[in-house]
Amino acid sequence: MDERHLLAIPVFNEERYVNRVIEEAKRYCRHILVIDDGSTDRTSEALRRHDTIHVITHSDNQGYGESLGDAFEFAQRHAYKWLITMDCDEQHEPSYIPRFLTAMARDDADLISGTRYPIGQEVNGSVPADRREINRQITAMLNQRLGLDITDAFCGFKAYRVAALRHINITVPGYAMPMQLWVQVARVGLRVRELPVRLIYNDPSRHFGGMLDDPMVRLEHYLAVFEAEMAHEAVPARKADVGCLPCH
Repeated sequence: MDERHLLAIPVFNEERYVNRVIEEAKRYCRHILVIDDGSTDRTSEALRRHDTIHVITHSDNQGYGESLGDAFEFAQRHAYKWLITMDCDEQHEPSYIPRFLTAMARDDADLISGTRYPIGQEVNGSVPADRREINRQITAMLNQRLGLDITDAFCGFKAYRVAALRHINITVPGYAMPMQLWVQVARVGLRVRELPVRLIYNDPSRHFGGMLDDPMVRLEHYLAVFEAEMAHEAVPARKADVGCLPCH
């Protein structure tokens, strides 16, 4: 295993999954960082059993974007070459990590983004309809406005070239973080590749929290964050370097 890559896993109340995910991830990554985002269940207790991992603990729930920001900072501070991010609810399979490692070794991308909706793949019927539709609308909008050619705007299973993270400044703490990320990726012309990953929804009833559980409110929030980031600085009109890696 290449010791220059770090796997980061944001968690919030994941006592049901965290031990299994970490044990499976250890098969593929020696360096693992878990960001415990103010868990109130037994997640923190479970993490104490894993003495070979790095843990950042938030005293209260600060949000998905804040957790990823911590991971970006940690990876840069410790001079890793690549940062892989994945969720802890078993929607992302650690067994796909070697596919990211292979893609990283090609050395032709700055961001390798998982896609659950590659062109030509049938969509699993277990996907909540509102989530799929919002993803579809946002993905289409990002492609049109930013000159991207992606198929999945919201997949958190990604690999980032750490040197490229110096161009990324995440200040959105919650689930709208990808809106800010994609604008900044396009702004500086980072090379993007998509990597097909399996579509899994173990618990379609999981909540975003508060008003964001309303799909219309959630969509409006995403669009507002996008426009705010677009207004921060003009995005180049040229098409970003984007492609899709083979799924085999």
